[in-house]
Amino acid sequence: MSKDLIIGIVVSVALHSTIYFFSFKNAPPKRAAAVKEEVVQFEMPPLEEEKVEEVEELNEETIENVMAPPSLVDVPSVVPVDAFVQQLTPPPPPGLTPSKGAITIPVTKPGANFGRGISNLFNIGDLDQQPVARVRQAPTYPYDMRRAGINGSVVVEFIISTEGDVIQTQVVRSSHREFEMPALQAVQKWKFKPGRRRGQVVNVRASQLLEFNATE
Repeated sequence: MSKDLIIGIVVSVALHSTIYFFSFKNAPPKRAAAVKEEVVQFEMPPLEEEKVEEVEELNEETIENVMAPPSLVDVPSVVPVDAFVQQLTPPPPPGLTPSKGAITIPVTKPGANFGRGISNLFNIGDLDQQPVARVRQAPTYPYDMRRAGINGSVVVEFIISTEGDVIQTQVVRSSHREFEMPALQAVQKWKFKPGRRRGQVVNVRASQLLEFNATE
C-alpha cells in the first residue's frame, strides 16, 4: 500500500471518532425507566376470642368429728420385790413319809442283790493289785442346795468290770436325798485300770464317799 493511502485511512478514522464523540456528549440524557414497586398485602386470619376459664368454687363440706375408740389406760402395776424370788423347799426331815407322786431313788443295803449274776467278783481286800482311777468326774451340785448353802455327802457302792468300766451302782447312805442322783450319775462315768488277783483281771466291788460342799 502507498503511504498516502494509509495516511488517508488514519485521518478518516480520526475524523469519524471526533464527530461521534462530540455528538454523544451533547445528546440529552435518557431517563431511567421508572421502577414500579407493587406491595402485596396478605390477609390475616381472624383472631379467636380467648376463652375465659371458669373456676369452680370449692364446696365447703362440713367435716364430722369422728371419735376415737376408747383405749385402756396404761397404769403401771406395782410388782413386789419378792415376786422374782423362788422359795426353796427345805428337805424333808428324817422319818417323814414322802408323797405318792414323788420320785424316789431306791437305797439298798450293801450286798443285797448287788452284783448278782456277775462271776469272778471280788472285794478290794482280796486283790493283789487294786484298781487305779483314770477318769473321775465330779458330781453336779444341785442348784437349790448350793443356793441354800446346804452341804452333804453320799456313799456309793459300785462294781468295776474287767474292762475298767463301772457296770453297777447303788447308794449305801446319804445325808440328803437331793445328792443321791448326781452322785450316781457321776460314778457311772468313771474309768479305772482293772484290778488283778493272782495275775488275772477280775471284777471288783468298791465304794466311794462323795462330799458336797457349797463353799467349794
